[in-house]
Amino acid sequence: MKCRNLVYTWAFSALSIILSYLIHFPLIPSAPFLLYDPGDVPILIMSLKFSPGIGVIMTAIVSVLFAVLTGQGGPWGMLMHFIATGVYVLIASLIYRRQKNFSSAITGLIGAPLVMTGVMVIANLLVTPLYLGVTREMVIGMLLPAIIPFNLLKGAMNGIITLLLYKKVSNFLEVGDRCISKPNAVR
Repeated sequence: MKCRNLVYTWAFSALSIILSYLIHFPLIPSAPFLLYDPGDVPILIMSLKFSPGIGVIMTAIVSVLFAVLTGQGGPWGMLMHFIATGVYVLIASLIYRRQKNFSSAITGLIGAPLVMTGVMVIANLLVTPLYLGVTREMVIGMLLPAIIPFNLLKGAMNGIITLLLYKKVSNFLEVGDRCISKPNAVR
């Protein structure tokens, strides 16, 4: 990984943690423990800008550091965040990478939440009974009224915010790259 990518990875990972910590709220009234936060947006932007691998690495960094620094979610929350965000950024950036244009960005940012939601149904059935100490039947009962809509809404919101910010952030990073490689080029 280039030094520049390493710096961006850590800076955007820190931004992700800060956003997750400062901005979070429930989306589904019947499940106030399912909190939306915009912390996935910096990870999505970096995975679209650079690579799916950077997105997955950032997801791991953010999942671990957020759990350790805040104590929120513990190991199960860390695992669930890694699965949800990891699947989202991997699918979105793989689709976008095939042909970097607006159409593939839209396809990736629509397809990724759908895949993530399907994966999270399985993850919730396996992990949530351990995480919350509830029965699998209770989790099945929460799928349609809470878990599935939450994941779809969260994915859609992150996709829309990413779509609105991506080009501006991408251009900003490119100007920064030109300043670093040719200090007199931007004057």
